[in-house]
Amino acid sequence: MPEGSRYKVLSYCSAALVLAMVAATAPAIAQFPPAPDDQPAAKGKRGGAAAAPSINGNWSGQLTQVGSQTPYKFELAINARGAETKYPDLDCTGKLTRVGSSKSYVFYAETITKGQAEKGGRCPDGTITVARQGDDLALGWFGSVQGTTVVAYGTLKKK
Repeated sequence: MPEGSRYKVLSYCSAALVLAMVAATAPAIAQFPPAPDDQPAAKGKRGGAAAAPSINGNWSGQLTQVGSQTPYKFELAINARGAETKYPDLDCTGKLTRVGSSKSYVFYAETITKGQAEKGGRCPDGTITVARQGDDLALGWFGSVQGTTVVAYGTLKKK
């Protein structure tokens, strides 16, 4: 291979490596900017497109755990200061940290603050994904308990 060709190949590989490193180190906030989903719905926007319905509010319903016959009560409160979960049947509460969003979904990491499984309670930390479903809120929960994948889902209504 001629010397000039090696230099070009090395230059392209170096540029690709630098771009990959920049992309890998970009802050998560740049990847998941705040979405209008958890902001109050706007009366209207310039350009004709209306804002997506808000997910803010107090929601309740039942979650069904895959593999279980008995659903359990679930409550979710979302506001400008953050989001919290309650599992009345399991005597657990949790705090949600928003980790991202897409056009249709908002993603949270859940940290159990009361009733933690590792402290003898019934609730493990997990992840929650929510999406508006008309007037309702569709919710999916995912976590790992003692090496076993756990999935739960449900539809919540505004209180």
